[in-house]
Amino acid sequence: MLKHIPAILTPELLKILMEMGHGDEIVIADGNFPGAAIAKRLVRLDGHGVPEILRAVMQFFPLDAYTEKPVGLMEVVPGDPVVPTIWDTYKDIISAEEPERCEIEYIERFAFYERARNAYAVIATGETAIYANILLKKGVVIPEEAR
Repeated sequence: MLKHIPAILTPELLKILMEMGHGDEIVIADGNFPGAAIAKRLVRLDGHGVPEILRAVMQFFPLDAYTEKPVGLMEVVPGDPVVPTIWDTYKDIISAEEPERCEIEYIERFAFYERARNAYAVIATGETAIYANILLKKGVVIPEEAR
């Protein structure tokens, strides 16, 4: 074990986060998402919800500063009456870590699936909220002396 690493971040997930480069994308998917059918790399965290995983990942994951909207959400299908209140939680988590990069892109369902197919990895969760899938585009870590 290591100190100061949230226990929810498994060795496999930490390795993936470290391997990812600038511009790579990762999806944290809800329990209904077809992750096994779509993912190049699938990390299973079934007993956890998206917010707790997002909170842990955002402690270490820089969002892309060269992209206008480095965060993507699967938009609600037209005609569906669902109002995804979980999105407010995501905004709070992201703005706490990277307030200048919390612009969000709303992606049509099948376009989201296509982005997920091309993502570096998909994290499968046990999240029960609907439309709870979130996509993050990785940025660069800027050294202290360059800030």
